[in-house]
Amino acid sequence: MKLVTAIVKPFKLDEVREALSEIGINGITVTEVKGFGRQRGHTELYRGAEYVVDFLPKVKLELAVEDDQTDRAIEVIQQSANTGKIGDGKIFVTSLEQIIRIRTGETGEDAI
Repeated sequence: MKLVTAIVKPFKLDEVREALSEIGINGITVTEVKGFGRQRGHTELYRGAEYVVDFLPKVKLELAVEDDQTDRAIEVIQQSANTGKIGDGKIFVTSLEQIIRIRTGETGEDAI
């Protein structure tokens, strides 16, 4: 089992969620986060004053997937979140040792 964590632009959330749903992945945790990568933020003009926006708004998706779904999930996220511009985000994949569904006590892939 793997934990796939993706950081994407907020306006791409619905497109990514729908694409994951089409391949049978329904359980997703979404968190609104702020951060920056290579773009290092940007400057904005507000009421005549210029200020620096260091941390840009992003959305963090976390999904637990079975090993055989991992590559497809990564591919779908990459395709649906891509705009071709800097700041599209990143995908991280980590191994999960154990998953337990609290309500039923199911473990492993049954808990996904």
